[in-house]
Amino acid sequence: MAASAAGSCVVLALLLLPIGAGFRLLPPAARALRALTDRSRDRAARWSGVRITPPGPLPTGREHGPARKRSRAILADGGFWRDVTWAWLEPLAGGLLVAVPLSFVAYGVFGAAVQPFIWRLIDDGNWYAFIPVHSTATMLAALLLGLLLTGTGLLMAPAVLRVHARWSRRLLAASRGAQLVRRVEQLTDTRSHALDTQAAELRRIERDLHDGAQARLVALGMTLDRATRLLDTDPATARDLLLDVRRASEGALQDLRDLVHGIHPPVLADRGLGDAVRALALDSFLDVRVEARLPGRLPSPVEAAAYFAVGEALTNAAKHSGAQHIHIAIGHRDGTLRVTVTDDGHGGADPSAGTGLAGVRRRLDTFDGTLAVHSPPGGPTTLTMEIPCASS
Repeated sequence: MAASAAGSCVVLALLLLPIGAGFRLLPPAARALRALTDRSRDRAARWSGVRITPPGPLPTGREHGPARKRSRAILADGGFWRDVTWAWLEPLAGGLLVAVPLSFVAYGVFGAAVQPFIWRLIDDGNWYAFIPVHSTATMLAALLLGLLLTGTGLLMAPAVLRVHARWSRRLLAASRGAQLVRRVEQLTDTRSHALDTQAAELRRIERDLHDGAQARLVALGMTLDRATRLLDTDPATARDLLLDVRRASEGALQDLRDLVHGIHPPVLADRGLGDAVRALALDSFLDVRVEARLPGRLPSPVEAAAYFAVGEALTNAAKHSGAQHIHIAIGHRDGTLRVTVTDDGHGGADPSAGTGLAGVRRRLDTFDGTLAVHSPPGGPTTLTMEIPCASS
């Protein structure tokens, strides 16, 4: 009924366009219809697991200009016309689909809960389906048939909902052209973020080499030069300088190891994602429990992205959440790596506030991954990271 009412308002606005009144009526009518279609998409995802890609937002706000301009933009929007088509077909197609299991349940309840009490009060013309109910035996048969019909309707309902969700997806999903345009825009943004991240990583490596290992190696060369000049005239001082050279070389080697660890940790290459995250947990001063259930090794870039994302999540929790305990669950199912990081902190994390969560999201975007944040005030905070990938 709501779909029919919203569709009728839209059609009324379209009919009033020639006299000008429709330009003011069309934006609010289209906005109300879009709210209904958004709820239908949400129900399809929650009830049947069918995700319907929404179209782009309608230009119904006042920031899009006067009513006449907004109405013209709405009329040029393909998603609007798909909404209108759905509004006129949903009461018929959706109503008929929903009526099938409801009819089975209603008629079954009548046979199971009503017939046993009224069959004595009705004459011989009392029939339930194909059963003439005029005796105790036929009443019991009607009772069994009613229970069977009720169970059939209940079992049929989820399948009918899935059929309805798939039918709704045909009408409510964004057009293929719009999805391709959105995908191109997403890939362009992802590529830009990946290039920025790569450039920042190269600058970090260059800075670490310049300030760390390179400075130590330069000092080591100068110390060796001094030791060489003093080797014949002052062997004791030359020996002390050579000891300094050994210490400097050890420091340079440690700097290079730390740099390599920041690029691709050896434990990740040797032991895989699960053990690498456990090593991260051991380095954290928080109480971190890791539960990893992976069927095999994942692609190396995916493991590295997940490893550093978990590392950033642990760092954020230690700095901002006030948490004491963290639980990390890692699993792979249906071609998707799923990592959840849950802490018992005070909550209120906002990925759009410029925190480290934005960096985690950018890291996952490179692999078409997603980051979902559930952090109500008072906690707990749960980060769910998903990366599409295949397991070996």
